[in-house]
Amino acid sequence: MTWRGIRKIVWGDVPETKAERMLLLKIDWFILSYCCMMYFTNYLDRSNVSNAYVSGMKEDLGMYGTQYNQINTIFTCGYIVGMIPNNLMLQVVSPRVWFPTMQIVWGALTFCSSAVKNVEQLYAIRFFQGVTEASTFVGTHYILGSWYKTGELGKRSGIFTCSGLIGTLFSGVLQAAVYQHLNGVAGRSGWRWLFIIDGVITLPIALYGFLVFPNIPATTSAFYLTDEERRLAIARLKTTTKPGTAHGRPTWTLARRVLSRWRYYGCSLLFAISGECESLGSNNLMGQWLEAIGGYTVEQIDYYPCGVTAVGIASTLVCATWTDATRSRARWPVLVWMAVAVTVASICLLVWSGPTGLKFFAYYIAGASYSGQATTFAWANQICADDAQERAIVLASMNMWNNVINAWWPLIFYRATDAPRFARGMWAMIGTAIATLLVTFFVWYMERREKRLRGIAGVYSDEKREEDEKSLDALEKE
Repeated sequence: MTWRGIRKIVWGDVPETKAERMLLLKIDWFILSYCCMMYFTNYLDRSNVSNAYVSGMKEDLGMYGTQYNQINTIFTCGYIVGMIPNNLMLQVVSPRVWFPTMQIVWGALTFCSSAVKNVEQLYAIRFFQGVTEASTFVGTHYILGSWYKTGELGKRSGIFTCSGLIGTLFSGVLQAAVYQHLNGVAGRSGWRWLFIIDGVITLPIALYGFLVFPNIPATTSAFYLTDEERRLAIARLKTTTKPGTAHGRPTWTLARRVLSRWRYYGCSLLFAISGECESLGSNNLMGQWLEAIGGYTVEQIDYYPCGVTAVGIASTLVCATWTDATRSRARWPVLVWMAVAVTVASICLLVWSGPTGLKFFAYYIAGASYSGQATTFAWANQICADDAQERAIVLASMNMWNNVINAWWPLIFYRATDAPRFARGMWAMIGTAIATLLVTFFVWYMERREKRLRGIAGVYSDEKREEDEKSLDALEKE
């Protein structure tokens, strides 16, 4: 295999010209560096509650019953409230301003979490943290779709998603280290120090965003891009966007356009369901299992679930690389792999009499569920590539509807009081995997159907143009 072939597999389509290669190098460096660090702190500040819960917060705040689940549900409600408004704000406010501003706000709220005296105060903080953190995930996927071609998008989306998973992994490692070295220092518990350190990490990255983030190609004034590179960035994706559908203020025409197509409903349903396949990892079921059965230290309870996240990172990168390398840019096989992985994991955990090693295997292979996240949003970017405004709404809606379900799903199927077995949750996971396969087929079919109809319309347009040209020639001859 040639170097060009290897480069395509590892990093997506290879630019044809030197100018495009230089442009891609710059946007990779500045867009991915900030977006990945921003999302890293997003998940670091989000997942610290689950690590704090099993590291002393539960006892210090006198938490009982399903209050841990309620904290996550309240955060999710804030996330839902902030989802579409945040993405629409990117249409009217510079992303270079909006992203870092929201990051500063949730960083400040993370600091506040270190000083809570009761769980009610944490409820309030987590709600507003959800509102501000909602700016990051779908907003970044919108930005990535504005700069990258289809053959470049999968790997970048995967790297971005992995940065959040690294934040989750790092939070567990950091909590274990903080508990070991800072617990009791200055009269503060280790879990309180975790919130302080996470806030300290967050703020400098926000300042970096103010300096380097380039907005979108049509509005960028980044100091590191030449005028020629700005024009090239627009031209690279211009052929995929229809007139009147580019970045700009939302109108009622946009609402009618979005709601009259299958894309909004299909993509929203796909992530609303498939996103729940992440429940074994996102609810830290492994950590709750280890704490409930006893025999493990606080450090081990923080460290061992990191393996779930590590599998998620590896699976996401492999799947993203594969989807970019395939000619058809097929995304659906990744969702099939994810559904199979969580089904196997659930069956292993339902067989409760099995050895402890089997349970470790089950939780770790369930980490593959994270690979569907990047793929699903890259797929939606691909489907809506011809309409930037629709793309912004669809991406936001996908995450919003997933969080609408996630607001109550764990309270029913993954309650803290169900530890260590979570039997009903395992049955729910099998049902979710089956539903994911059905919706994946629906979206695949509708995308193929739309391309086929578009191709037929294109043929008719060409025939009509030829007829008009012949008529004009005949008139000229007369």
